Amino acid sequence: MANAGIQLVGFALAFFGFIGSIASTVMVEWKASSYAGDNIITAQALYEGLWKSCVSQSTGQVQCKVYDSLLQLPGIVLGTRGLMLCSIVLCLISILVAAVGMRCTTCMAEVPEQKDKVALTAGIIFIIAGLLTLVGTCWYGHRIAQDFYDPFTPTNSRYEFGSALYVGWGSAFLIIIGGSFFCCNCSSKSSGKSQRYPPSRSADQPGRDYV
Repeated sequence: MANAGIQLVGFALAFFGFIGSIASTVMVEWKASSYAGDNIITAQALYEGLWKSCVSQSTGQVQCKVYDSLLQLPGIVLGTRGLMLCSIVLCLISILVAAVGMRCTTCMAEVPEQKDKVALTAGIIFIIAGLLTLVGTCWYGHRIAQDFYDPFTPTNSRYEFGSALYVGWGSAFLIIIGGSFFCCNCSSKSSGKSQRYPPSRSADQPGRDYV
């Protein structure tokens, strides 16, 4: 039988990862302007996210602009958007499935074996969602690093990793670990079943007298 405590820990980790994934998706600090160089003016900081870009002045004033055209966006932004949104949707589905399959809930309590299978399904969906978040953030981060080290990129046009990437990486690992708890804690097909031994020969057959 699955351990309800381990399932609760896994659910909590995956849920916090789900919240972090949403926060990472809506954050604007996916990449921040780099100050590497001798002639960099630090009067303002530039930030770009998946939905808008912002300029932060040294006076504390922040101005943001939502991307106007969807078709003019770079493929990296569109691809990362799709991966993060798919991850969020899968996490939401997995949370609902996990609520049914967890041992601490009363749903399907009369069929524990089927309940464990539902919990295993939730764990697999959690892992897939975490991988999507990890792929999206790593892909975006790889493009930032690639442009940063490109010698043809102007110094004042280079960007570094933003805080949204770190939130996304942490969220991905939380979701994957939480889903792994559901998968590793799933009972086997033979759990809950008593072992059956063949009846002894002396119990089934009466003793025979030989002459």
